[in-house]
Amino acid sequence: MDGQERPVIGFDATAALTQGGGIGRYTRELIHALVDEAPNFSYKLFSARPPAVMPADNPLPHRANVINRPAPFEEHWLYRIWYRLRLPLPVQAFTGPIDLFHSPDFVLPPVRGHIPTILTVHDLSFVHYPATFPSRLVDYLNRVVPWSVSRAGHVLADSSSTRRDLQEIWRVPSDKITVLYSGVNERFKPVTDPYELEAVRARHKLSAPYVLAVGTVQPRKNYEFLVRAFRLVAERHPHQLIIAGGKGWLDEDLPLEIVRQGLQDRVRLAGFVDDADLPALYTMAELLVFPSLYEGFGLPLLEAMACGTPVISSNASSLPEVAQGDSAILLPPDDESAWTAAMLDLISDVDLRSRLAAAGYRQSAQFSWRAAARQLAALYDELLKSSTH
Repeated sequence: MDGQERPVIGFDATAALTQGGGIGRYTRELIHALVDEAPNFSYKLFSARPPAVMPADNPLPHRANVINRPAPFEEHWLYRIWYRLRLPLPVQAFTGPIDLFHSPDFVLPPVRGHIPTILTVHDLSFVHYPATFPSRLVDYLNRVVPWSVSRAGHVLADSSSTRRDLQEIWRVPSDKITVLYSGVNERFKPVTDPYELEAVRARHKLSAPYVLAVGTVQPRKNYEFLVRAFRLVAERHPHQLIIAGGKGWLDEDLPLEIVRQGLQDRVRLAGFVDDADLPALYTMAELLVFPSLYEGFGLPLLEAMACGTPVISSNASSLPEVAQGDSAILLPPDDESAWTAAMLDLISDVDLRSRLAAAGYRQSAQFSWRAAARQLAALYDELLKSSTH
């Protein structure tokens, strides 16, 4: 293994530096947990040249066995070199010698030699719901992701739902795929400090009870549907609907729908919310609503549950895997009256909210980043041993 005392894991940390939520959070959490749980490896964290403003302070771990290897190029240049032009510039040109390379964000750069490679595919939403993406992005993903999957030695899927998609749509052999569930960071727990709660309430101008939705603003999140379902709730209760999510794409119709429903004073687009504020935001919410059409996993469900917040979720794709049993109310993402009724029931029934919150809290305890890191480290070991035989 290149004469190294410890096996050297190359890991693409670009998303940890460039993306606030979603895959950025996944990448940050996994890197930190790996470094803590598997110190028997050395880590070379490759990244495209980071932007001037990063989504988190010092998002990468600082340890003796962690070396940062930023490329001199910004992300869009690397994408052109590797995935549009398909130039065979190996990632080792930036990392130096490595024994295994893991890309956690859908695409796999060229890798020199016959070392093990792992690619994380979070979901195939661009295949199932192409109309919810810009057409150029769909064309690009349909070219580059299957090409990356075919070249990867092993594929991680966020859920059994994504694994089934990979098998059925692209005929990926089952023994090439491992399901690695995400965890929930330990900071997600009910916030009891009244000063912290009041500070977050003031910072986000939360003056009324509210129903919370968390996730990037894009059509797949189904927010226009949610606004329509919320209209009757707003007529009968003083609650606001707070949508906490950064700007995505094809999001022009959401403000128009809010106006069409006459809910300008009751629905608020809060934009991207810093990770540090999320536990308090979840804690103070009456409930979390998550009507997504399709998800590879659905991390906001777990985070809300860990904070003791009752959850109403879509029953699509992987979400029943996250919200098993009686831990959430699961509904079709196109049944507007069912969503309205469920929100009204929960707002009106304190006992129902308490029972659902307790069941969700127990369910969230089944998922941890430490467990995910231990499972992944065992896979690294297995692939490294296989590569030396």
